[in-house]
Amino acid sequence: MSKRTYFFLTVLFFFLASFLPSVSQAAEIGKGVKITYLGHSAFKLVAPQGTIVYIDPFLKNNPKTPADQKEVDKADLILATHGHGDHLGDTLAIAQKTNAPAVVIVELATYLTKKGLKNVVRMNKGGSYTTKGIRITMVNAQHSSSVTEEGQVIYTGEPVGFIIRFENGFTVYHAGDTAVMSDMKIFGDLYKPNLVLLPIGSHFTMDPNEAAYACKLLRPQYVVPIHYGTWPVLTGTAEEFSKLMKEQPDVKLIIMNPGQTIE
Repeated sequence: MSKRTYFFLTVLFFFLASFLPSVSQAAEIGKGVKITYLGHSAFKLVAPQGTIVYIDPFLKNNPKTPADQKEVDKADLILATHGHGDHLGDTLAIAQKTNAPAVVIVELATYLTKKGLKNVVRMNKGGSYTTKGIRITMVNAQHSSSVTEEGQVIYTGEPVGFIIRFENGFTVYHAGDTAVMSDMKIFGDLYKPNLVLLPIGSHFTMDPNEAAYACKLLRPQYVVPIHYGTWPVLTGTAEEFSKLMKEQPDVKLIIMNPGQTIE
């Protein structure tokens, strides 16, 4: 290859790159935490020492969860952000099968206890719980929370998000279902999350524009969009979010497919 051709290709590469969103490959994280996206808002996180954490494990009836990941054989912690079925999901069944403690807000804890669950960690916003070297902080979310049974709406406390700090310091913020809010600046200042998992679907949560603004408040290294594309009513798209995130080159966007693992 001639020097002129090499120079031309180099210039072309950087020119094209300037029009592409900052999309990170999985290998760029390299923080020792395995993160598996199970569709919608459901995640499986495996800590460096092997602790398995499920967040919002809506799996069996989740149209986006791969068939081979709908069953859970082992779990060490279950975090549920609120009582809606597409987030509380299979928490009760998984907790009963694995004896993993369910970490939830107090009213949701009361509901699960009445359903026969014994291993429940009751928390409230601002509180932290540390187990197996992992610190879990419950934070605010702007949404609603209830369970509907036989046509009756049962209040299950306020919705929450979780800040999860692993034993090696890597910190993940799962926002649950939420609108954008000024609290996110506090989360960024106090907890300095490396990775944030933000809803972008609109209608019930933030849309891509609001989620992009949330990133400005949180200032993470990485962001993964969630809670979109599961049903037609969730109109926000990863493509739109990707375009908006071009304005924040310091935040690396990771668009995960259900069943994909990054670490």
